[in-house]
Order: sequence, then structure tokens, then C-alpha cells
Amino acid sequence: MNETLAFIMAGGRGERLLPLTQDRAKPAVPFGGIYRIIDFTLTNCVNSQIYKIIVLPQYKSQSLNEHLEAGWNIFSHKFGHFLKIVPPQQRTGPEWYMGTADAIRQNIYLIKRYRPGYILVLSGDHIYKMDYSLLMQYHLEKKADMTVCLLETRKDLAHEMGVAQVDDGFRIRGFQEKPKNNVKTIPGDPNHVLASMGIYLFRTETLLELLESRVEKDFGKDIIPSSLETHRVYAYPYNRFNRITDYVNVTLEDGGREERLETRTRDSSYWRDVGTLDAYWNANMDLTGLDPYFNLYGRRWPIHTYQIPAPPAKFVFANERQDGFRVGKALDSIVAPGCIISGIVRDCVLAYHVVVRSWATVEESVIMDNVVVGRHCKIKKAIIDKDNTLPKGLEIGYHPEEDRKRFTVTPRGIVVVPKGYFT
Repeated sequence: MNETLAFIMAGGRGERLLPLTQDRAKPAVPFGGIYRIIDFTLTNCVNSQIYKIIVLPQYKSQSLNEHLEAGWNIFSHKFGHFLKIVPPQQRTGPEWYMGTADAIRQNIYLIKRYRPGYILVLSGDHIYKMDYSLLMQYHLEKKADMTVCLLETRKDLAHEMGVAQVDDGFRIRGFQEKPKNNVKTIPGDPNHVLASMGIYLFRTETLLELLESRVEKDFGKDIIPSSLETHRVYAYPYNRFNRITDYVNVTLEDGGREERLETRTRDSSYWRDVGTLDAYWNANMDLTGLDPYFNLYGRRWPIHTYQIPAPPAKFVFANERQDGFRVGKALDSIVAPGCIISGIVRDCVLAYHVVVRSWATVEESVIMDNVVVGRHCKIKKAIIDKDNTLPKGLEIGYHPEEDRKRFTVTPRGIVVVPKGYFT
């Protein structure tokens, strides 16, 4: 993988994630208590032994830049390893990045400077674990010019993604970018499609040829469809070939638990585009519980990030009474350092320095940094952005019509409180 240069697209506005993206780019949105969304793509790179990475930000990137500088300054330049943040510099004209292909085109000079054998193009706003070395092995076996990672997904989601048609050898023969009509489904399965994950692997000479001879701005909309007849473009079936091996807790017949090293099917096939508030909430909820859909605790595939210096989480009061109780506890939840819990938390993801005061209950919610939940508050199915102090007795998630008067409420009924709303 030493011959591979990775470009990570991190310039998306994330308009469907408003108000979470009011002051930050989508890849910089906090996730899972202590992470940012971009951490998962970056983790996949370093765990796959890709140490030459260029991040291409654009929209409201200051928070993202600060996170990368603080948490990802881990590369050794003397070995030729680096992570570079490259915003639009108008080197080829007056425009900002006009699409995924245009973003790479505007930085061709970096490709020519480092002369990699292969270019890996990634998105910085997806949650998944992927061993890119397996993708490289597949790419070489197929003698491909370009390999596109595909995920089997529901037909009703096709309008949000690129959809490919493949032959028996997994060579791509057709490609539709975000089709709304005449969607090409998987042969024999009218309810599912092969959707692009926004992950592309190129031979460097192929990519340079495509970018320098054409003016197309986007890979999915332009480059891939126009290359199918002239180049060897293959599909990489993510669900079939991706393998993440880690220690897994297994329930034994006698009810006990044992740790075993095995391929974790859920982690190997999990991929989420957290582009909407409902998808973002769902993905956070996937982290909770005894056997989560997406496991953060694997030791062989650690998720890297910048960790804020904070004391351990603390749970206080255990004076239960029949007429009401005052007890601090968190059940089926993720609780970051610095939290102080004296109320009850269930099925939640709590970020740094969250305080849940006595007699408060928080359920099925995502709470970001520096939030104080006042006494007797009742919070359910909410996303509360950072720097909020919820007043005593506040109820969120119990009165939909009242919630809609003040906050964003998603189609699923998730209430979203913007940063600093309660000060």
C-alpha cells in the first residue's frame, strides 16, 4: 500500500444535517461520543497501512482543520508519510472545487509531485470499517483501470446514490447517477440495487488521462459512465469481500461470555451514509447495547481520533426509595470522559463533559459536548448539540407540536436542538 495516495473528499455542505452543520462541515460533525465522522475514513486508511493522505475541505472547514491538526498529527515525514489539508487554491482557475473529479483535477500537481502508483478516492462522511488492502488485491487481480466499491441496498434509496449494472465477472457495464426513474435493479431481485459507496481506486496513469483529457466535474455523474467502453472498470462487492477480523464477545450455552478472534460479519458489512438527521441518529444508536450493530471496542481495528484530556466519567447517588429515587446510572449507553451522571440515562450516546442532574431522564438521545441536563428534565429521541444548559423540568421529545415550534423535528420524530440554544 506504500504506492497508494488517498484523497479524502471533505467539502460537503451537509445541508440535510442542519442545524448540526450550521458552523461545521459534515465530516467534522461529532459522532459516537468522542469522534468526528471523518475519523472513520482516516482510521480505515491507517489500519490498511495507507500513510499518504490528502484531505480536500471546502465548506466551513475551521472545526475540521483544528480536529485534524490536534488528532491526526501522527505521520512520520522522514518515512514519506503525511496527512495534508488542501483547500481550494484556484490553481487552475477562479472556481472552488466543483465536484469530486474537479477537486482531484485542481490538485494534479500533487499527484505528479508524489508519483504514486495508485490513487484511492474516498468520502469523509461515511461510517464503516474497510480494509483497503483487500480492495487493492482485487483491483490487481482484475487488472482494472478503475474499481468502484458497490453496496447492495434498497431500490427506494437509489435516488441518493450511483447505481451500477455489472456482468458475471463484476465488470461494470452501466452506471446511473442518482436515478429517479427506470432504476436498474439487481437481476432477479427487483427490490435491490448495487449502489456506489463513493470509493474509487485508480491506476494513476488512468486517472491522469481521464482528468487531463476531459472537463467533467464529477466521478459518479460524468467520469465513470463515460469510461465504461474505453477502460476496464470493475465493481468491488463490499458485502462479499470486505473482512474485519477482531475479538468478539460470544454468549455461551451456559449464559457466560467468551472472547474469540473471528471475522465480525456486522462490522464487515456495515456502511452508513449519515447524510440526514435520521440516518445520523440511527447510526449513533447502532453503537449502543450489549451486541451493537457497529462495534467501537475492537482492539485489532481501533478507531483513532483526538481525545480531549478529561477525567473519567462519574456516576453519583444510589439512594433509591419507593417514593422516587435519586440515582446516577447509564444503561446500554456510551458515556465519554468528563461526564457526571446523577440522573438516569438509557440507550444514549453522551459526549465529553455532559452533566445529567438528579431526577432527570435521558433516553435514546445523542448529547454532544458541554451539555447540562437540568433536574427533572425528560429528554427522549433527541440530538442536542454542544454548549446547551437545559433548564429544570424541560421536556423534549414528548410533545411533538410544541417541539416543532422551537426546533427541527425529523420525519422520524427526532428533535434537534442547535448549538448554544439554551445558554
